[in-house]
Amino acid sequence: MAGYIALLTSFFAMAGHAAAPVIIVQSATSIQNSGLYDHLLPLFEAENDIIVRIVAVGTGQALRNAKKCDAELVIVHSKIDEEKFVINGFGSQRYDLMYNDFILVGPKDDPAQIGTAKTTVEAFHKISAARARFASRSDDSGTHKAERRFWQAAGETPKDASGKWYLETGLGMGATLNFAVQADAYALTDRATWLTFKNKNTHMPLFQGDQALFNQYGVVLVSKTHCPTIKAAESRIFVDWLLSPKGQTAIATFQHENRPLFFPNATP
Repeated sequence: MAGYIALLTSFFAMAGHAAAPVIIVQSATSIQNSGLYDHLLPLFEAENDIIVRIVAVGTGQALRNAKKCDAELVIVHSKIDEEKFVINGFGSQRYDLMYNDFILVGPKDDPAQIGTAKTTVEAFHKISAARARFASRSDDSGTHKAERRFWQAAGETPKDASGKWYLETGLGMGATLNFAVQADAYALTDRATWLTFKNKNTHMPLFQGDQALFNQYGVVLVSKTHCPTIKAAESRIFVDWLLSPKGQTAIATFQHENRPLFFPNATP
């Protein structure tokens, strides 16, 4: 009888979990690849009868998916696009969540000498002037959007050199870094992906620390007016948890080899 009761208890527990509402998060790949969600979601789901599912794509694709109502919320890193998403009625609210920074990595011998640059714009100009190989994600991700802004600020149009020294991968950050290492090419990457990337070979950070490389991540609630069938109440609970002291502390304590990958900066 005791075994039968235990079996029933287990069955009803599983049935209850299966009945829990599921919310979909369209997310930047860098967050997923870092392992942050593996750290955060068990903490949230242990306290709330809500299941969170992550769809990891580039920032541009994440926002496009959310416009089609394929998400309850979006966590990405292109603030200007996130704000447009809300202004245009696809999102209801946007919040700063956390940040890290971008870095320019490349072969140790640094053929374009970007290590001597004083600004990010100068570093990009040096790469173009030297016609040094540069691996671009070219996928409309947050990193690619930032890269395009830097090229524009440097007065460069590297797309004209596509397939020559400007190498467009159309891949995620990890795959693009693998390509950059194999091709002896420079690449722009977020620091979290670089720190967890294992195939560095002789590649190393060559330019970093400029204020322009600040990399803000935001969380955006999809508008229930635009997407009437979304689970707005449950997504609000998850966002409130992420922005709360408990969620922000969970982000702050997530580390790789004793180094934090993201820094929480939500404001009430």
